[in-house]
Amino acid sequence: MSNALPVPDSSFRCCVLVPTYNNPLTVRAVVEQARQHLPDVVVIDDGSGPAGRRACERLAEDGLAIVHHRERNGGKGAAVKTGFAVAQQHGFTHALQVDADGQHDLDAIPRFLQHGRAEPRALVIGYPEYDTSAPPVRRIARKFTRFWVDLEAGRGVIRDSMIGMRVYPLALVQTLPVAGNRMDFDIEIAVRIAWSGVPVINEPVEVRYLAAEDGGVSHFQLFWDNLRFSWLHSKLCTIKCTYWALERLGLRRRRLPA
Repeated sequence: MSNALPVPDSSFRCCVLVPTYNNPLTVRAVVEQARQHLPDVVVIDDGSGPAGRRACERLAEDGLAIVHHRERNGGKGAAVKTGFAVAQQHGFTHALQVDADGQHDLDAIPRFLQHGRAEPRALVIGYPEYDTSAPPVRRIARKFTRFWVDLEAGRGVIRDSMIGMRVYPLALVQTLPVAGNRMDFDIEIAVRIAWSGVPVINEPVEVRYLAAEDGGVSHFQLFWDNLRFSWLHSKLCTIKCTYWALERLGLRRRRLPA
């Protein structure tokens, strides 16, 4: 019988990635809960005000997370992109992104990690199972977005493109031309990953909406983010239709699964 220790799987070294902007009441609890399942946490403070910045500084002081401060707010997508770079600098191959507002059931983390280890090339992306706290307008908006994403990525390939809990393969995402830096980022990067030909694994996660006094906060800009979504879907649908036409004309080879 061999006494050799198992060799660590170098193709999957994952950290939790938490982008945050003014979440002083919730970010610490999110980090502590995430660390129950995965000890390495990277927090990106996206130009928070004094209270939010101090909450992140305390996480670093207490040794709970690697914390990187952006000088000014650039949007969720910009913060996640920064997080990708920081995670790679520290030798991680994957990042499990979770939001800092406490919406996600972090007891789902082991399931996400299991999928990531089994298929390191894949995007493991959550889809929400709402409780009664979910505003009806959020459910309606997601149905609208799913209609467009089904056109862009294929019906049922991505069950929800807006949720902020997902495992990213860092080597892949760093090569993708994702222009969005705000709420549109989540949609665009999911579609572009699907286009790349790697597997997309959809995994359910319970989602709750916190009251304002408990730290629930939304940074969604009704006019500007809806405008960004409209532009994004117009762009992605145009690209998809152009590729389809070129394939039909024999001017572009159909992408094969990676």
